[in-house]
Amino acid sequence: MIDPVYLDTPMYRCDALGRRLGCTVSVKLETANPVRSFKGRGTELVTGLLTRQGRTAVVCASAGNLGQALAWSGRRRGLDVTVVASVRAPAAKLDRIRALGAELELVDGDFEMARERAVRIAYERGIRLLEDSLDVETCEGAATIGLELADVGSAFDAVLIALGGGALATGVGHVLKTLVPAAEVICVQPAGAPALTRSWHERRVVTTETTDTIADGVAGRFPIPEVLGDLLEVADDAVLVRESSIIAGMRLLLENTGLVVEPSAALGVAAVLEDRDRFAGRHVVTVVCGGNVDLDAYHRWVRS
Repeated sequence: MIDPVYLDTPMYRCDALGRRLGCTVSVKLETANPVRSFKGRGTELVTGLLTRQGRTAVVCASAGNLGQALAWSGRRRGLDVTVVASVRAPAAKLDRIRALGAELELVDGDFEMARERAVRIAYERGIRLLEDSLDVETCEGAATIGLELADVGSAFDAVLIALGGGALATGVGHVLKTLVPAAEVICVQPAGAPALTRSWHERRVVTTETTDTIADGVAGRFPIPEVLGDLLEVADDAVLVRESSIIAGMRLLLENTGLVVEPSAALGVAAVLEDRDRFAGRHVVTVVCGGNVDLDAYHRWVRS
């Protein structure tokens, strides 16, 4: 069901980045597609199934990337798509959701408030609610990245995965633990949005009152219990990184790969920067998961 434009994405060893980080680094690039993130893999599955079921509409809450992907996949299949997002989401992401033809509703609050509003819309209109990371299609879509990693044939010691809602980590992690069990699955989250990482370490759902991070794509406060259960099965570790390390990671990716990435996509590099000894001499893969960023903000960060 997934449009080939999202599949078989580039993976390559970046020697320049590896020299800066003191280890062998391979980049799995998930930004070279129409929505500049991995989310299209999951939304292609969702909208394909809805079409087969004769459904005509779907709603989701989004920090930006899922909304774009759902709008793209929905337009391709003639579905009515509604996206609920925070007024504080990056303008570039909101503009692209509108440009793809989705109905965009903004809430004066964070992602969790957007999720509550999306639930109400689904109930009021009697339409499908897509819940990222909870709905298995979003995890299955991400899991295809794991299949591609397993197929590359070259050995790697660890995969660094941005941790937000959990679809990417649980999907990729499930495949790797099945097909490449020796590879370490390491989830990375900002210290300013630590809920799911804390939950993983305490083996129970831990919520936070607020978030404070530039990595808007992973800034959740209420982990989903089912997702935590899956994460406990497939993740070897979950770590937190500082904002300064995220910015440094973005700068290193620009300087050594030519990639303009959003903060969430630099979390893997940030994890290596904060614990060089752990990764020294090892071969790590970092999943560059998104490239949707307001350029004005991006220039401020990388020039700071």
